[in-house]
Amino acid sequence: VLLHIVSKCHEEGLDHYLRSFIKYVFRAEKPSVTQAKMTHEILVLSMATILKQSADFLAINKLLKYSWFFFEALAKSMAMYLLEENKIKLPRGQRFPDSYQHALHSLLLAIIPHVTIRYNEIPEESRNVNFSLANFLKRCLTFMDRGFVFNLINDYISGFSPKDPKLLVEYKFEFLQTICNHEHYIPLNLPMTFSKPKLQRVQDVNLEYSLTDEYCRHHFLVGMLLREASVALQDNYDIRYTAISVLKNLLIKHAFDNRYQHKNQQAKIAQLYLPLFGLLLENLQRVASREALYACAAASSPTSRDEFMCSFASPSNRSSLIADKDPACGAALPNGHAIKREDSKGSLNSEGAISSPDQSENVTYLGSSTRSSVSHCSRLDQFEIRTLLMCYLYIVKMISEDTLLSYWNKFSPQELINVLVLLEVCLFHFRYVGKRNIARVHDAWLSKHVGTDRKSQTMPALRSRAGGMQVRLQHLGSLETSFTLNHNAGTSEADIVHQALLEGNIATEVCLTVLDTISFFTQSFKTQLLSNDGHNPLMRKVFDIHLAFLKNGQSEAALKHVFASLRAFISKFPSAFFKGRVNMCAALCYEILKCCTSKVSSTRNEASALLYLLMRNNFEFTKRRTFLRTHLQIIIAVSQLIADVALSGGTRFQDSLLIINNFANSDRPMKATAFPSEVKDLTKRIRTVLMATAQMKEHEKDPEMLIDLQYSLAKSYASTPELRKTWLDSMAKIHVKNGDFSEAAMCYVHVAALVAEFLHRKKLFPSGCTAFRKITPNIDEEGAMKEDGGMMDVHYSEEVLVELLEQCVDGLWKAERYETISEVSKLIIPIYEKRREFEKLTQLYRTLHGAYAKILEVMHTRKRLLGTFFRVAFYGQTFFEEEDGKEYIYKEPKLTGLSEISFRLLKLYGEKFGSETVKIIQDSNKVNVKDLDPKYAHIQVTYVKPYFEDKEISERKTEFERNHNINRFVFETPYTLSGKKHGSVEEQCKKRTILTTLNSFPYVKKRIPVNYEHQVNLKPIDVATDEIKDKTAELQKLCSAGDVDMIQLQLKLQGCVSVQVNAGPLAYARAFLSDSQSSKYPTKKVNELKEMFRKFIQACGIALELNERLIKEDQVEYHEGLKSNFRDMVKELSDIIHEQARTACQEPAEIYHEDTMHSPWMHDSLHVFCAISGTSGDGSYCSLRPTAEI
Repeated sequence: VLLHIVSKCHEEGLDHYLRSFIKYVFRAEKPSVTQAKMTHEILVLSMATILKQSADFLAINKLLKYSWFFFEALAKSMAMYLLEENKIKLPRGQRFPDSYQHALHSLLLAIIPHVTIRYNEIPEESRNVNFSLANFLKRCLTFMDRGFVFNLINDYISGFSPKDPKLLVEYKFEFLQTICNHEHYIPLNLPMTFSKPKLQRVQDVNLEYSLTDEYCRHHFLVGMLLREASVALQDNYDIRYTAISVLKNLLIKHAFDNRYQHKNQQAKIAQLYLPLFGLLLENLQRVASREALYACAAASSPTSRDEFMCSFASPSNRSSLIADKDPACGAALPNGHAIKREDSKGSLNSEGAISSPDQSENVTYLGSSTRSSVSHCSRLDQFEIRTLLMCYLYIVKMISEDTLLSYWNKFSPQELINVLVLLEVCLFHFRYVGKRNIARVHDAWLSKHVGTDRKSQTMPALRSRAGGMQVRLQHLGSLETSFTLNHNAGTSEADIVHQALLEGNIATEVCLTVLDTISFFTQSFKTQLLSNDGHNPLMRKVFDIHLAFLKNGQSEAALKHVFASLRAFISKFPSAFFKGRVNMCAALCYEILKCCTSKVSSTRNEASALLYLLMRNNFEFTKRRTFLRTHLQIIIAVSQLIADVALSGGTRFQDSLLIINNFANSDRPMKATAFPSEVKDLTKRIRTVLMATAQMKEHEKDPEMLIDLQYSLAKSYASTPELRKTWLDSMAKIHVKNGDFSEAAMCYVHVAALVAEFLHRKKLFPSGCTAFRKITPNIDEEGAMKEDGGMMDVHYSEEVLVELLEQCVDGLWKAERYETISEVSKLIIPIYEKRREFEKLTQLYRTLHGAYAKILEVMHTRKRLLGTFFRVAFYGQTFFEEEDGKEYIYKEPKLTGLSEISFRLLKLYGEKFGSETVKIIQDSNKVNVKDLDPKYAHIQVTYVKPYFEDKEISERKTEFERNHNINRFVFETPYTLSGKKHGSVEEQCKKRTILTTLNSFPYVKKRIPVNYEHQVNLKPIDVATDEIKDKTAELQKLCSAGDVDMIQLQLKLQGCVSVQVNAGPLAYARAFLSDSQSSKYPTKKVNELKEMFRKFIQACGIALELNERLIKEDQVEYHEGLKSNFRDMVKELSDIIHEQARTACQEPAEIYHEDTMHSPWMHDSLHVFCAISGTSGDGSYCSLRPTAEI
């Protein structure tokens, strides 16, 4: 009856009367008989009975749907009972009889299947009962024995499984969130440590760090929430979103709870959530996604950046080998379900992300359940990452320093680095991106969310409570990139300004929190940081974070503190900057100089002061002798900034130089030393380097000119290896950006040779740059290193060389020049062997194996194209200035056509001089400058081929050898004596031009000047010999290929053997070898041509035989046609020459009457040659067969 009344009231929309009734009217009657059951006991039993009946589904559904009424009645009845029976004073365990606790437990077990199994059939009912049960249990925590209620909660949560669909996971988190909203949530989670003796209290602290079962027993609710969140993080977006939001809302609540505003109270609360650190470290690869890492990690030098990357993101086997050995991390679930890990090999394959240490005892990795496919859980989006990091930062900020330190002390060195990576990632994700970007994101967010929310609120599912919760949560997270309460989702200017202000404040807050933490870390781990003079991975990471402050946008207020921190850092660890390797000093100079061009004057002043301090500390460090290292690194940094075209704001930079000079002049203790004059000298040198900036800026879009400029700078620093290396590195960057990998590889090879040469001269390495000569003859340039002042502070070592050689291997692989990899490896292997680095040897030999396999593959497929070459000449004094009249050979990628390069140059110079004024000369003839109109810029482009003498051809056997280390090129221009370009066979001449370049390709540049030109004029008979020679060579090449290209072979054969009146080989024979003609030409030339024909006939014969073996039945007729053409050609050839015509013309016939082309073929063709060449039948050629047969 009661059920019917309640459901009727709801249907008529009168449920508010029910609420008033429970609140004001309902009183549990006291039973007259003492033994009789109380109202709440009867209610519980009858509810359980209805739910267990399987017959009346209608009643069950109504009870579930309106369960709030009955649970409210239960709670009120229990409260009244405690008050009226005066049991409120009793210990909790004695307040309610065991029978009631048992009945409650039965009711809970009866509800579970209706939620976890029938959720699809009755979505509204199951959601309602889930919510009202949570509220009821939350009340029970106030009335009953808490241990018992915790058991109920645990049993209920255990009813859910990791493979549940999205809806059930939502129910689970809604349930948890409701329970966690208990007003005494904090005391419920904190066991009373102060009641225990001190020793046990110290041991207890150890439980606080990770999600062990012990931890979950001591901090039940937070433990359960974190475990569920940990599972949810491996799931798809909606589920992760729910979990992360619940966590964030709880922390927001703690932060603003005015009962716990004291620092120590907040520290204790933060300590409760310490296992969240472990959770983040487990998911480090996903929080620090590759792009984010790369931005954070474009650290001090290319090497350190790569090290940073490979410890997280390397796709190579190296990291996957290590990842397999890592302990998987996580925790078993409270209900004893251990979840198998279906690892989402996310964006990174990590050797860095190792579990937090305490989790290795009970490890089963919480992975994605089968429902969420791997792709779901691989990437966290910006919103999720920022929310998680926000929680992390709250804990780091609030927790006591002692706890934090004891937590850090449990970590291994690699795990400590991961802890620091989290801090670095915070700086990246909360950097201030500027008002314009914020406005753009704001608009995108609104269109994405507000539009869909308005629509979706008409959907039945979202009318229910949790749908509204979702929308509110989204608004709580306001923007995808913002974490500020911004309910009015407007896009007015004021909103954007407000949003930008909030973003700015949060960036500052994050910056200062990270700064505090890193300062405390530096203080605590000073001895570890100082090991090996400050050159260790931990120091590098701490330093990277200090640099990250400067790299990611910070507010002016925050930067003041950052600079103060950097000043302290330099003073604390001078040896890291001024002794041993220069990486840290170099990276710091680069970033400070960038700040010296800032638009904000206070930042410029701070940066100038810091740079001055760096010089002064260096000066003091060398016992007041010199600050050569900082001097050199500043020059290098300026050069790099110019190379990266990042040095805008020249005047601001000049101001900063002035400030530094003024510091030096007014620094009293330094007056008597050489310091002020050295500073002056440095600023003068910087100004000289700045002169190059203007030129760089001018040629920003002209890659060839830019590279030439940078190369000329590199050459001018022969005496300063560090600077030369800077410019070569910069050139490599430009090449990689333009996709010119061969040139980039050569830059790496030159840098490695430079370092090898340096070490060789210091007797630290067995060979200098000569060891690289097999890779490129251009390497001799590096031998020109001068030994003077610039060599004093160079700290190259074998380690640096190995890093550079590894970079060479990588570069040569990308350039597809696999053959040279072995040469570089020969230099690395002895070093690895000496150091017993067997893992690296394995890796290197694996690379070598791969390289040789690649060589075989490309030789077989012939799909490797190592470049096309063009001669480019510039004419026009007014436009090209010193380039006027110069000729270059340009190396273009793969198969670049003449039209392509012409178009590129036309566009490039058209943009410089105006498209109307640039003209391309397609003709390959010598240009007469006087005939050109000076109003136009003329560019002559000609296709050229590598040129080799016959001897060289025999030495350079492979395609690679004919495309590597080449410096001679050839092109041919046809002409006739009558002045026309083309004429008949008898009058066709050819001019062959051979160009020699200054260096060999590939080189550190894409274009090399021509320094020598040689021309050969070919008379008509020479042209004929040349043509026949080319045809023969083409046929021989096709026949000797491992994988014969039949189509090409047939096309070539057809061109060779078809007898046409005035074209093809026969035309040459008629023109130069017939009786009437041959006497006009030198006998030697005629014999040469005959010899060529002999080889040509032989090549045709072999090609025909090959074709016969390859063809299928449908081509037999076609082949017969080719054969008869060949016979006719041989017959005509012997007719032209007359000698032994009979033999010659019978012979081919005889050949083909025989069983087609078996062994006699070769002898027969020899007769043909005899006939053509005019040697006697019984001479050397013919003696191979019995004369009788002839």
